[in-house]
Amino acid sequence: MPFPKEQSKEGEFVRQEDRFRGWVTADGSSGYPAEPGRYHLYVSLACPWAHRTVILRKLKRLENVVGMTVVDPIRDEKGWAFRNGPGYSEDPINGFRYLSEAYKKTDPTFNDRVTVPVLWDKKTGRIVSNSDDDIMRMLNSELNALTDVKTDFYPAPLRAEIDEINNFIYPNINDGVYRAGFATTQASYEQAVRNLFDALDRIEARLSKQRYLVGQQITEADWRLFPTLIRFDAVYHGHFKCNIRRIVDYPHLWGYLRELYQHDGIAETVNFDHIKRHYYVTHDDINPTRIVPVGPALDLTSPHGRDRLK
Repeated sequence: MPFPKEQSKEGEFVRQEDRFRGWVTADGSSGYPAEPGRYHLYVSLACPWAHRTVILRKLKRLENVVGMTVVDPIRDEKGWAFRNGPGYSEDPINGFRYLSEAYKKTDPTFNDRVTVPVLWDKKTGRIVSNSDDDIMRMLNSELNALTDVKTDFYPAPLRAEIDEINNFIYPNINDGVYRAGFATTQASYEQAVRNLFDALDRIEARLSKQRYLVGQQITEADWRLFPTLIRFDAVYHGHFKCNIRRIVDYPHLWGYLRELYQHDGIAETVNFDHIKRHYYVTHDDINPTRIVPVGPALDLTSPHGRDRLK
């Protein structure tokens, strides 16, 4: 089991809570005012939670406002590391060798699993947040004065519905693939994988009637689901034994995934090399040979046909 502290006696994976929940605010009332160049994202392109924040940073054109450093996709016994390689680098902000140093600098008593993403405050020298949910919303709204993109992915009139669908998708799909993949008993695996595919079936039905998860516009809910879907056939189907069906077997989910992938700038945030090497090499208790599959061949640029749903 990769994370023994997050294992129940029944063999279920129970994800730890985020430790740091500070907020960057437009008016500075939180103590973390929105300022260009002050904040820096530490991310992994392999991690779906970090991927969400990379997407919001891209969509809101905040690349020149919030810096970003990508860690080595292969996490070893010391955790996420800063090394030079294809698509990842050493830490230019603090010279950290491991992301755990950022956690210890912020809270010397921290003794849990070190996760990405991390939003770092260069001024105070500490972590603002390691919650991808919170970071997404900060990037969506609190830095609007520093970008020319005012698109709101969490608009007030749709928030109740967005929250409702997020609360369904997160445990059953986003975390559901991990609950299946990290299960250590047959019963806990089977329960998790059945819940996962029941949820995917429900989302497939929903997307047969509407173009996006919430009405006729892309919202935060779509960008929370996308990182799981884009990894599904490449990793979760085989490596995590989520193999009842693939995403390509769902006509509406497959078209929906292709539409989101083809959205301006999104393909640039997807790195299948990092994704596959992270899962297949890091989780060597699941894949002891560390062999990384060559496939699958996915045609993500073919016409998606979703524009017929008005």
